[in-house]
Amino acid sequence: MAAKSRRERLEEMLADDPTDPFPRYGLAMDYASAGEDETAAKVFAELLRVAPEYVPAYLQAGQVLARLGRDEEARAVYRAGVAVAQRVGDAHAAGELQGFMEMLT
Repeated sequence: MAAKSRRERLEEMLADDPTDPFPRYGLAMDYASAGEDETAAKVFAELLRVAPEYVPAYLQAGQVLARLGRDEEARAVYRAGVAVAQRVGDAHAAGELQGFMEMLT
């Protein structure tokens, strides 16, 4: 039997616990790395729905949306990410998200 791919392993982990943000983030990043930005955007959107405090997802989701030319959506994701990062006390992430948002304007 062939070894399972990273994507298959992540999907299995998600099936075991759909609320765990780590495998969903990994899956979204796997799609993004493979150039499958539409699918990555969908997985990031679901991640932000189930784990809205998961700050790293905002940066990556915004970047995927920007690559897709969906700048308004990317700005909205960055803006939401800044608010979450500030709320959880992550000033570095808030600044980084703010910078990416400003690059789109």
